Amino acid sequence: MAHDVVLIPGDGIGPEITEAMRRVVEATGVSITWHVEQAGAGVMDEYGTPLPQRVLDAVSKVGVAIKGPITTPIGTGFRSVNVALRHAFNLYACVRPCLSLPGDGSRYHDVDLVIFRENTEDLYAGIEFDPGAPEVAALAGLVDQAGLRPFRADSAISIKPISEAGSRAIAEAAFEYAERCGRRKVTAVHKANIMKATDGLFLRTVREVASEHPSIAFEDKIVDAACMGLVQDPSNFDVLVLPNLYGDIVSDLCAGLVGGLGMAPGANIGTSCAIFEATHGSAPDIAGQDIANPTAEILSAAMMLEHLGEAEAAEQIRAAVRATLAEGAVVTADVRRALTGSTEGAAGTQAYADAVIAHL
Repeated sequence: MAHDVVLIPGDGIGPEITEAMRRVVEATGVSITWHVEQAGAGVMDEYGTPLPQRVLDAVSKVGVAIKGPITTPIGTGFRSVNVALRHAFNLYACVRPCLSLPGDGSRYHDVDLVIFRENTEDLYAGIEFDPGAPEVAALAGLVDQAGLRPFRADSAISIKPISEAGSRAIAEAAFEYAERCGRRKVTAVHKANIMKATDGLFLRTVREVASEHPSIAFEDKIVDAACMGLVQDPSNFDVLVLPNLYGDIVSDLCAGLVGGLGMAPGANIGTSCAIFEATHGSAPDIAGQDIANPTAEILSAAMMLEHLGEAEAAEQIRAAVRATLAEGAVVTADVRRALTGSTEGAAGTQAYADAVIAHL
């Protein structure tokens, strides 16, 4: 069966790692028709936006996409393309497995965690107001009328919306995954002791969903305690479900338990669309040098194939990646450094992809 997939190469190292990924996917024998669409800083001059309408139209039509990293300016410039895609297609679930791999350089072994991050709400909804904006003055007035502690007039404000519907959707996704994949426990991560309205709603909703899935153990942890616990002993955790901001932070922490973001795949799942991506950034400082590690992008493609019903090919890719890393002969500089303390003899991006293909 042939599958249509939108491929968004991205910028920075994106084109290099997506090319490596595409070659690995094609080597499995699965028939993919790639619809290549460009987004990111490189199309700003031509389209006046980093996310042209043609990209949105293609993803809407096909329903499945895989993308390379896209640069997001810090503190200024255009809005995150990733956030815009999540909102455009209601990609409410960010799913990030964190699994130990040979040669990942981590001090931990046998880590096997899955993060379910709510992907559309919370502070990442992007509802912000600069100091001096009329909305800030209006909010200050409401706070004052309520008899609450006032905030300074020169404050910038960010709004944190968390809904029962959004919380239920991500909680159900986490528990259904746990049941389907034979997982033992779901942990809700929150700060409901301080943010009693927003995080309190999230926690109450997850507890309700937990009661509907009695075969799965459930616990909740305050986010700072959860971070400490993950560093002390990640084996105490299994599936974690979190609001958007904590999910972003904790998923990177968990990636650090398995060698870093270069090893961490990801998926953004909605009711009618799914977009898969490596979870790291665009690394413009090493772009075009054929030294980037494409493992996360290749493993994201395995998640995509699973989504498309090609479970056997997905497992073949995962096995080939593990075999390549375990062998250690043809690995990128970051992995070589983890294995030997030196980058001498490291392979390039495409040579590493060749080694994975050979192990298929």
